[in-house]
Amino acid sequence: MHIPPFDNANRPIIDMDDARVPLTYFNIVKLAKGQAFDYQTPGYETCIAPATGTVDVEVEGLQFAGIGGRGADVWDGEPEAVYVPSGTRAQFVCTSEGAEIFVAGARFDETLEPFAVRSSDIDLVQYGSDDTKTHRKIKHILGQKQADKVGRLLVSELFTVGAGGWSGFPPHKHDTDRLPDETRHDEVYNFRFRPGHGFGMQLLQREDGAVGESFHIVDGSTFFIDKGYHPCVAAPGYEMYYFTILGGLSQRSLVQFFQPTHAYQIETIPGIKDMIAKFK
Repeated sequence: MHIPPFDNANRPIIDMDDARVPLTYFNIVKLAKGQAFDYQTPGYETCIAPATGTVDVEVEGLQFAGIGGRGADVWDGEPEAVYVPSGTRAQFVCTSEGAEIFVAGARFDETLEPFAVRSSDIDLVQYGSDDTKTHRKIKHILGQKQADKVGRLLVSELFTVGAGGWSGFPPHKHDTDRLPDETRHDEVYNFRFRPGHGFGMQLLQREDGAVGESFHIVDGSTFFIDKGYHPCVAAPGYEMYYFTILGGLSQRSLVQFFQPTHAYQIETIPGIKDMIAKFK
């Protein structure tokens, strides 16, 4: 659930075979100019996505130069990434003054081909409205455009538009494989706020009709979701971002099950059906 910000010393925050969310992997790596980091994740495909800064990436001898390019924070430019196939060795070197790099992963045994995702490859979706307090922008890094190149991993960036508002609403879950109504996808978030002292709340309701839990999320919070309905909200006056990792059990396409009590709200939120269709 909630992992408060801490210095992970470039070690995984959600490691391979984590008993809580075994379908996902997450690391944050911080480097100074010229520093390198290498890793290998047998049984997990991964995505190297700089939050800030620029890196050169090498995957099994293939070179991908100048990945990233953002400045001070995740609002300063568009994301870029490199897909790393399951089990292959990858190395990235910081070419800017400093860089913070997200490494996202999902369990998948097959070995595919590495590739770069440039800013022009990002699939952008914007939906909701200020009136419904659901105005949101999604930047799919590994999304529908990469569907034929990736096994089980979905990677996106989600932004609240404006100051404050809800995300992940209406409440939904994806903890059980029961097609065509729902898929099992473990999920991991990493939150950022602008300004950095902003905050929000992550809700988690494990059973319909039961009282759920709420978590105080701040800049740098990580949250993992193994089960239950999970909307979140940014406090008024603050912009919220979260890096999103989804790992599917049996397929890559996400099928969300909306909480029956609140599912009718789908009809009140402009563009939300297009958003739902993009998680494939």
